[in-house]
Amino acid sequence: MYFLEVETIDNNNHNNHSISYKELLSKINHIEEIELQKKNSIFGKELIKDIFNISRKVFKRIALSEAKIHGKSLEDVNFHEVGAADAVADIFGSVFGFCKLGFNNKKEKVIGLPIAVGGGGSVKSVHGMIPVPAPVTLEIISERNISSFGGPVNTEIATPTGVALYAELCDEFMDFQPFVKVDKIAYGAGKKDFDFPNVLRIIRAKSNIKSQDIDVIETNVDHLSGESIGYLFDKLMKEGARDVLVIPVIMKKNRPGNIIKVISRKEDTDRLVSIIFKETGTLGIRVSQNFHRGIANREFISLDINIEGEIESIKFKIGYIDGEIISSRPEYEDIRKIAIKRNIPLNEVLNLANFEINQYISNLR
Repeated sequence: MYFLEVETIDNNNHNNHSISYKELLSKINHIEEIELQKKNSIFGKELIKDIFNISRKVFKRIALSEAKIHGKSLEDVNFHEVGAADAVADIFGSVFGFCKLGFNNKKEKVIGLPIAVGGGGSVKSVHGMIPVPAPVTLEIISERNISSFGGPVNTEIATPTGVALYAELCDEFMDFQPFVKVDKIAYGAGKKDFDFPNVLRIIRAKSNIKSQDIDVIETNVDHLSGESIGYLFDKLMKEGARDVLVIPVIMKKNRPGNIIKVISRKEDTDRLVSIIFKETGTLGIRVSQNFHRGIANREFISLDINIEGEIESIKFKIGYIDGEIISSRPEYEDIRKIAIKRNIPLNEVLNLANFEINQYISNLR
């Protein structure tokens, strides 16, 4: 068990005065060198570098936001509240606990949910009275694209230090808890007393469902021919779209039209948006970012199937969740080629393929 609690007992102490970002980094680097030379560092030899590297990133995240708000360079930023001894201890203590729990291990994925920022009124700072949430807090939330909401109390409950830690320690952010099996739950209580539990909850969980970050691209068109839409469909798929949907709709002035909806990997979004603009001439495209889709584990197998006395090879895609088979489908192109080659109905080949894959799966059980 490790406990770290720091409280400023002398507000006039010189350790509480402002410090430049550059000077703070120099002191942190010096302390790191000292800890690396110790035989029994409190941080643990194997964690020292991770703890100091992550802590430096937290301070840099705050400094960049301060620099943007005050119109200064990074070198000219001075920390006031963040430079105080208790704030420095908050960051190093939190990162120490994070690493001690093994969350710095890349095998662990840390997901953050929306932040309650409090709100209403103002809070006293070295710059005078500032609104809640503080400008630096909002800047960090915005830069990391973290969802947040006001309340549930009329006071500050998300500080720049806390939000910077949250932004740095989380791998990604979601609006809702993902599909997981809960393993362990832990709570940490704050000092302020409210009408509700003032706690941070950490849930350690497992998920057997892979997830993928995707963007959804949409545009409405009512001027394209069926041939043009078909051409666009094929081009988008060839250029990396994960899926393309064409949805018939009634648009303004009762005109028939279509919604072109594209599922895209984040790295392909800009290219696919450009293709839609050029091919359709549309004046507006909607892009909804950071959607998460669950992906079942899958494997491909080939089975040799006797069709009218001759052996044909058909590829099947098998899907798994928690080790259980949830789907098994023959590849359409294989079915189509055999139907054309043998001059027999597509459904007949499909029925033979489904019979063989069901037999194969039954033998596995």
